[in-house]
Amino acid sequence: MKVNAVVCQGHGVASGKAKDPRYPDGTLKAQCEHFLQKGLDLNQYFLGTINLDIAPYIFKIKKPKHFLENVNWSKYIPPENFYFFDVSLQFKGSIYKGLIYMPDPTTKAEHFQNPTILELLLPKIEGLKYGDVVMLEVIDEQIELIDTPSTD
Repeated sequence: MKVNAVVCQGHGVASGKAKDPRYPDGTLKAQCEHFLQKGLDLNQYFLGTINLDIAPYIFKIKKPKHFLENVNWSKYIPPENFYFFDVSLQFKGSIYKGLIYMPDPTTKAEHFQNPTILELLLPKIEGLKYGDVVMLEVIDEQIELIDTPSTD
């Protein structure tokens, strides 16, 4: 399924922009080694997430490409599970392939997301900024995007 999405600001902890003293280089850098030990190599991606607002859509997890259980990546929070889904993002005529990065909401300790926000791991995209509209494509068998009725 393809939908338009808007680039929005996230918490800044994945990349380290938030200056959280627990994760000075960002949570993704801290997690990567643990993901690799479980068979998922994220080295081809920028170590920060692109946050996309897919409203009026929300997502439903179906069959992730990767599901990593009980990842004990931080001494500050309990182990977490992580979902990853294939994704493509189209911006200014180019297509970028990557993964939707989703800490399992049932094991996530903090930095919760709105249900219309998806976090993407992609190669660095020059010129992409908050407010840009992009085309997002997901694989329906992995994650379903559900149109929610407007409450206006």
